Amino acid sequence: MGIEENVSVGAGPRARGKRALVVGLGVSGIATALRLRSAGWEPVIVERAAGRRTGGYFVGVFGAGQAAARRLGILDAIPDRSPADSADFVVTRGGDRRSGLGFTDFPGEPRVMLRGDVEQGAFAALPGDVEIRFSTTPVRIEQDVSGVDVTLERAGASATERFDLVVGADGLRSTVRRLVFGPHERFLHRLGYMIAAFMLPHPIGGMAGHEGAMLLEPGRSLLVLPFADHAPTAFFSYRTADVDTQFTGRPIDRLRAAYAPRPYGQLLGDALDAFEATDDYLFDTAEQVRMDAWSKGRVVLVGDAAWCATVYSGMGVSAGLAGADLLGTMLQRHGDAVLPALRAWEDHLRPHIASYQRTGIKQISLFTPTSRRQLAGRRVFELVDRLPVVGAAIRRRLTNSEDNLEKERDIAFVA
Repeated sequence: MGIEENVSVGAGPRARGKRALVVGLGVSGIATALRLRSAGWEPVIVERAAGRRTGGYFVGVFGAGQAAARRLGILDAIPDRSPADSADFVVTRGGDRRSGLGFTDFPGEPRVMLRGDVEQGAFAALPGDVEIRFSTTPVRIEQDVSGVDVTLERAGASATERFDLVVGADGLRSTVRRLVFGPHERFLHRLGYMIAAFMLPHPIGGMAGHEGAMLLEPGRSLLVLPFADHAPTAFFSYRTADVDTQFTGRPIDRLRAAYAPRPYGQLLGDALDAFEATDDYLFDTAEQVRMDAWSKGRVVLVGDAAWCATVYSGMGVSAGLAGADLLGTMLQRHGDAVLPALRAWEDHLRPHIASYQRTGIKQISLFTPTSRRQLAGRRVFELVDRLPVVGAAIRRRLTNSEDNLEKERDIAFVA
């Protein structure tokens, strides 16, 4: 989650045609620009940060995302860092550990990687004539039937430009959404959890590099997620009755308080110390974005800005890729008819996103059990899973469940 130095992209002749402003240089924004460019549009990307972010945290790209990445031409450029000999353990504060179920033990066939791997793969595929402006944000958006006037601000100076389409791919607290659709409070739905994620400098808690670890307690958890060829990442998740208070003071102080008062033990203590030593982390509340419509006129939202399902769904990157791919397909099909294209895009995509959001709620307990009863149920499941006949039957049932099939379904394919 570092930042590359500010570079200018845009050398070479530029295609002249319909202009699209893409706000945000994350997975959804880069993928959208890539797909629009292949559909004959002239995308211009603006990014608030001074440079492109790198690194990131653990993500899984499921079948829906892999299919979209293949059509975007970037699947081979995003690595699968799943450790071939991985072993996952449930660890206590006292240092006891037992075999447990890790991310890749559950149904589905995700590619495991860092979020930055996907961004890098998509970024590398952008044609050289795609213009990218860093340290730039929209401050005013007005539209009429034929286009959108956007006032962009950089270093205190502003200028207004006209576009045929504006795509807000600027994340959970989207500026485009706020300017066009309304304040964040109308669309953000808090789940009562805080999350923190960051890259570890090396394995911690006495774990080997290929070993994953889970510290699971009612209402709070720590996951250490391994990779084949990279240091692991850590993920904290805990319940809170007062989200706003969590943003006062230093994040490390909030984390230490959330996991107090018992002695931390080696794994948790190492993770907290590593968090305190880095300035490259995610610390935020778990919230879903719920909207009745993802577009208004010629302005459309893609990715977390439109439908954030939370990290608990595991589908953030996959949904961003699929949504971007499908948007380009619908615009290509409808030619200059932008509004019908946006309606067709949303009609096709919305049922799948609704499923991801439901999964995001259901799977909270997989990351952070809320009670001792849920912890006991997880323990029973782990024991039963090892039984040859019964375990295989349970896995078949989970593999064929609608939630899992939805993750693997190629939702952006339109015959």
